[in-house]
Amino acid sequence: MRSAFVSLVGRPNVGKSTLINALVGKKVSIVSNKPQTTRTRVRGILNKDDTQLVFVDTPGLHKATTALGERVNATALESMRDVDIVCLLIDATQTFGTGDQWVSEQLNIKNAIVVINKIDAVSPAKLLAQLSAISSLGAAEYFPLSAKTGEGVDQLVAELVKRAPLGQAMYPPEMTSETPQAQWVAELVREQLLAVTRDELPYSIATRVTEWEWPRVRCEIVVERESQKGMVIGKSGSVLKSVGIEVRKQMPEGAFLELFVVVDKDWQRRADRVERLGY
Repeated sequence: MRSAFVSLVGRPNVGKSTLINALVGKKVSIVSNKPQTTRTRVRGILNKDDTQLVFVDTPGLHKATTALGERVNATALESMRDVDIVCLLIDATQTFGTGDQWVSEQLNIKNAIVVINKIDAVSPAKLLAQLSAISSLGAAEYFPLSAKTGEGVDQLVAELVKRAPLGQAMYPPEMTSETPQAQWVAELVREQLLAVTRDELPYSIATRVTEWEWPRVRCEIVVERESQKGMVIGKSGSVLKSVGIEVRKQMPEGAFLELFVVVDKDWQRRADRVERLGY
C-alpha cells in the first residue's frame, strides 16, 4: 500500500482546519473565523482503498508578539520537517503578498503543492489574477478549491494519493484522528468560546480538561485578567451555559460537562505558562 504524512501550512485564517475536515470527511479540527484558532498540531487520517494519508493541521504562521505566538510558529515550522508532502494554503480572497511569500520561503516550494482556498468567495476574474500572481512561486502543482463547498477537494486527494510513497499504514483503518478525547473536549469548549467572544478576549483564552471520570468531565477555562472572567461566565452564567450545551451535543450521550473559569495573569506572554497549558 501507499502512505504519506501531509502537512498543511499557511498564514492564519486561510482555511487549513476547514480543509483538513473536508479531506478526512469528519470534524477533526475546530474551526473559527478568528485567526490563530489552531494552536497545536492536529492529525487527521484518511484511509482510501490501499492508501493512508495522515494530514497535519498546523497553526497559522504570523509575526509573533507573545510567547504563545512564538510557540505556535515553532510548531508550524516543525510540522514541515519529516513529512512526505507539504501543501501551502493561500486565501483566494486576499491579495497575494509578502506574508505568503515569506511562508513559501520556509519550505521547499519546488516540491510543494500550492492550494488556493476559498474559490467559492471570489469571481473567476479575481481567481485568474490570483493564480497569475501565485504562479511566480514556482511550485510543483497548483490546486484551486473550496474547503467549504468541497469543490476541487477530490482532485487534490487524487494528487496526494499519486504522490504517496510505498509503505505501511501508520494507524489502524478505523482511526480518523489521534487527538486524545480529553484534549478534543477542551478544544470544543474553546471553539464555542471563540464563536461568542469578541475583540482580544478569544486570544486570552486557553482550555484544558483537569478531571475525566466518565461521564463527569471537568474543563478549566483560563483567562488572563479578572475582568475577563465575568465576560466568559456571562450574566447569570449565560455564556457558560450556552457553551456547555453546544459542546455536549458533540460528546457521547450521557456526558456531564462542568466548566470552570480561572485567572492566570498574562499567561500567553509567559513561556512557562504557555508550556504548562500544553502549547
